[in-house]
Amino acid sequence: MINKDLSTIEFLPKRHWIALGLTCLFVVALLILIPVKQELERRTFAYQLPLPDSDIKVATSESSSVWDMQDIKPGDTLAQLFSNEGLSPQALYQLTQTEHGSSLNQLHPGDKVGFNLEEKTLQSFRLEKSLFESYVFNRTESGFVSQQVLLEPDVVETFSQGTIDSSLFETGMDAGMSNNIIMQLATIFGWDVDFALDIRQGDNFSLIYEEKYLDGKRVGDGDILVARFENQGKTYTAVRYIDSKGYPQYFTPTGLSMRKAFLRTPVDFTRISSRFNLSRKHPILHKIRAHKGVDYAARRGTPIRAAGDGKVIFAGRKGGYGKVLILQHGASYTTLYAHLNAFGRGVKVGRRVKQGQTVAYVGSSGLASGPHLHYEFRVNGVHRDPLRVRLPHAKPIAPEQKDTFMHHAEIMVMRLESHIYGDYFASR
Repeated sequence: MINKDLSTIEFLPKRHWIALGLTCLFVVALLILIPVKQELERRTFAYQLPLPDSDIKVATSESSSVWDMQDIKPGDTLAQLFSNEGLSPQALYQLTQTEHGSSLNQLHPGDKVGFNLEEKTLQSFRLEKSLFESYVFNRTESGFVSQQVLLEPDVVETFSQGTIDSSLFETGMDAGMSNNIIMQLATIFGWDVDFALDIRQGDNFSLIYEEKYLDGKRVGDGDILVARFENQGKTYTAVRYIDSKGYPQYFTPTGLSMRKAFLRTPVDFTRISSRFNLSRKHPILHKIRAHKGVDYAARRGTPIRAAGDGKVIFAGRKGGYGKVLILQHGASYTTLYAHLNAFGRGVKVGRRVKQGQTVAYVGSSGLASGPHLHYEFRVNGVHRDPLRVRLPHAKPIAPEQKDTFMHHAEIMVMRLESHIYGDYFASR
């Protein structure tokens, strides 16, 4: 009986075998996709929440729209502003004696102030430090009282992606990203991708980032939470993680730091005008002279960033190099920045600088045919090509946080891929 049944199965028509195979594949796909879908829905789809209703107002003690606010300009002082309004120094002194009077100690360009006067007498005063923080001072029978007004923006997570046709900036803007988010993206992947040299048509990116809304209106950006960048066939993925001390960093999904010991490029989005070449003909001297660095053409005054944490060991003039800055990084590495227009604030011999800090500005001092940065990278005193030298990783995720991070990274990558592949299949 069993043999008869087996023989029947062996001689089933070919179309039956195909149907049976497709049915099995469908069942297996369901078994895989349903748990993944459930896990995604259970864990993290906050970014699909609707935007705040524009009719809903954030509760505040007083709307800033009733105030005639003035922008603080460089050099402005409260004493001067009060005098301009015909108010005495005594009125300002009374405000400083209130609970939040210390907020008046320093004004910064970009702050705003507003006066409410009745018959040349100050009834109330407002200081806006930002869209989210302000201080209101109101007159009472016994003097002035102050109140701090803090607004909490709604944070909405947004997905964006793009394929580069001309530049990262243009593609990012076309994808609806702000300048700030585009620069964040470039900074995160700037360790592995030289955006002045490595970008190719067809490179692509995808990311989930935060946007801030107040009263239903977009008022700013938050942080990039997870991002992927594909450059010349290589794919890089970065996950934001806040460690146990509250310090945020970006890591690969395996826990390696995206931050290397050095920046690949010390200036933003410029072109390379001359590469590392030991047999180059000097453009001014017109004779063979080794070019032991890389030249980045940029406008005069363009900020130059420290390639890594280090100490200033030279800041001055050095022959044909013009104004020069040399930084020492640990025991083995030095970086040199030449043809400078000026040094950064507080940059002088013996001072320590942080990676990414503005340490100088592009110029054309010395033997230079035009404004540019000449950048050198030395290992144990030997010149190395800054574009090719292998940059070491910074510290990976701490061992005691590895399990927590891996779980977080798995979720974030899953969220990103759900968008990437969801959009791909939706477009088919």
